[in-house]
Amino acid sequence: MDQPEKFKDIWVVEDNHELRHTLEEVIDSEPDLICSMSFRRCEDLITALQKESPPQIILMDIGLPGMSGIEGLHHIRSLSPATQVIMLTIYEDDDKVFESLCAGAIGYLVKGQTTLKIVESIRVVLDGGAPMNARIARKVLTMFSRFVSPQADYALTRREQEILELLVQGYSQKQMAAQLNLSPLTVATHMKNIYAKLHVHSRTEAVVKALRERLI
Repeated sequence: MDQPEKFKDIWVVEDNHELRHTLEEVIDSEPDLICSMSFRRCEDLITALQKESPPQIILMDIGLPGMSGIEGLHHIRSLSPATQVIMLTIYEDDDKVFESLCAGAIGYLVKGQTTLKIVESIRVVLDGGAPMNARIARKVLTMFSRFVSPQADYALTRREQEILELLVQGYSQKQMAAQLNLSPLTVATHMKNIYAKLHVHSRTEAVVKALRERLI
């Protein structure tokens, strides 16, 4: 289903009917957001991605019946690389965090947060940021510290190193520009150079590599 350009399309994948319906209503209540499609199963999402115009963001439960959210992430990355995925789950264990980030999730939020907080997280992603629950962020940093490998020399400049550190903290390009007193275009150029030097294709891959290889 094609949507007017002014709307940002957000799909929802959640097997709990009440929560799914609530998320639809909250998204649709925003003047510039729309939830054009929602699904109970990941398999139905994959089918829709093969037929419909992809959304900007997918909000997806990790513990779905049938295909799991983490498995679904791999299919989403293949079918629609530009679509960002925010995981919504009751799980808080390190393995689930690690798997979802490595599979390409841009953010990870624990169920129990307010629906308005979830909308705020959607807006962070639309602005180029990476939302993550504070408890999960601490777990991620602790977890990656266990996977220490020899630090490679990627020849990052001092400015690129600063931007990579802000990237890991979830800053958007606009926030980085304000923090470093740079133009958004300059920040975008630095990020492009960082991706090339690290041999990655997205901010999520850059964050995972930075944490896993202790680049910050």
